[in-house]
Amino acid sequence: MQWHQYLLLSLAVGLVGRRVFVRLRLSKAKHPSLRGHSKIARRLAKLLPFYEYGTERIFSVDGAPAEVIERRRVAFFRLADRSKENGPKSILFTEALAESVSDLQFINAYRVPFQFRNYVGLHLSPGAVVTRSRGAQVEDLDGKWCYDVFGSYGVNVFGYEFYKECIDEGWSRVRELGPVLGPYHPLVAENAAKLVEISGLDEVSFHMSGTEAVMQAVRLARYHTGRPRIVRFCGAYHGWWDGVQPGVGNERVVNDVYTLKDMSEDTLAVLRTRRDIACVLVNPLQAMHPNSNPPADGSLITNGFHSDFDREAYTKWLQELRSVCDKRGIVLLFDEVFLGFRLARGGAQEYFGVRADMVTYGKTLGGGLPVGVVCGRAQLMKRFREGRPAHVCLARGTFNAHPLVMSTMNAFLRRSEEPAHALDYEALDRLWNKRLAFLNKRLETAGLTVRLANLSSIWTVLYTQPGRYHWMLQFYLRDEGLALSWIGSARLIFPHNLSDSEFDEIASRFVRAAEAMNADGWWWTHPGLTNKTIKRSILRETLRLVWKQ
Repeated sequence: MQWHQYLLLSLAVGLVGRRVFVRLRLSKAKHPSLRGHSKIARRLAKLLPFYEYGTERIFSVDGAPAEVIERRRVAFFRLADRSKENGPKSILFTEALAESVSDLQFINAYRVPFQFRNYVGLHLSPGAVVTRSRGAQVEDLDGKWCYDVFGSYGVNVFGYEFYKECIDEGWSRVRELGPVLGPYHPLVAENAAKLVEISGLDEVSFHMSGTEAVMQAVRLARYHTGRPRIVRFCGAYHGWWDGVQPGVGNERVVNDVYTLKDMSEDTLAVLRTRRDIACVLVNPLQAMHPNSNPPADGSLITNGFHSDFDREAYTKWLQELRSVCDKRGIVLLFDEVFLGFRLARGGAQEYFGVRADMVTYGKTLGGGLPVGVVCGRAQLMKRFREGRPAHVCLARGTFNAHPLVMSTMNAFLRRSEEPAHALDYEALDRLWNKRLAFLNKRLETAGLTVRLANLSSIWTVLYTQPGRYHWMLQFYLRDEGLALSWIGSARLIFPHNLSDSEFDEIASRFVRAAEAMNADGWWWTHPGLTNKTIKRSILRETLRLVWKQ
């Protein structure tokens, strides 16, 4: 072999070695769970067979003794009977509605782990229709008032009466214009100015939902950086667009999204060395449970979910992320669709003291109406190139800046500044932490194995021991008159104007629900039951079915 052949061989080996090293570094930055490996998760999801527990196992999958099984059975049907007695119209209406509304079919199918789905759905099917709100409560078709702890998926920061007034005021100011689309209503100028001030950024664009706002922000980041890939963090949710949802739930193959570990030096190492990353998406809600999916009772098969919010540690992480993005020319994008205006008027940027290059808002900002907003630095918001007239970044929408939405948003922005509504967010943080400690103390004193954790007024339910029936708590909470979202007890969202007396009532109902569930035997356990043994048991059940197919 001649010298030039040796040289070519050496170069080839070096190139291959470099590619292998880069790939290994990327793999190291992925979370070891399926959450961090989207393609593998998608493949396995397609292989997972449906199966269900028969009536002989439905109350005994954890090996409970006969006496506990019977207690559970009696309690289950007592709950079912009481639900039908208290809400017959709501239940019948919801069942009829599900025949034509596909969203409701999906919701009903995933309220509980799928092995229990058919049995529970046959007997315990909560109503999903409400007709009025009053203070912290909502009324169903049967005239029953329940305390709302679902918070309209985060919309309800200031209380429903506040938003009703915003909508009324919004309509009164644009009634003469109506649904005229294309031209802007003059109020858009004031909205844009206020959002520039709140976000600390230069420009805004209006969209129809938070998902759409994220779509536009990512598209702009790619357009201006000329780079193809984006980074999101394990467990984070950024809307249902497949471009930021590469795993289960998306049938399109997504090769331009990296799902990396949150709060990890391995992730920073990837960002420091790659040249193809356009932006990093951060959903600050993940500070509550880094690298974990949003909790839901439908996936609550153990007590493995955890929450360990550490404001100081997450602030340090965001500062490090900011520094790396600055050095590498990567756009740092805060997705505040859920958290905007809940942690601080300036959102997570203000709360954690870290500035983003782009921010998306939604939920509460519309004053109760649907909206999405992108705020960003001027050089990132431009959708065309001066010297290249055909090189544009398209993004429009028929209902962008709809007069009623813009007017209602204006009412929200102005009214939330008024002394009667302006929030002292630091005091609110202390208040919600104090309320959390109060309720946890009551649960501990009662000897119950359930606890709560929070990020301000967003709470999640945790369990201190393994169990197969933690998801049953949602039905006990509903029985006590607490209205939950379809994901159940996993996420409780409170309005900031909730009074002490209202919170005390909610806390008492929560404790009563937990005491009843405990008395009915659902939290019975034996020393050999662990999260590992539960997962192994489910794995064995699954593999037996796969081998039979």
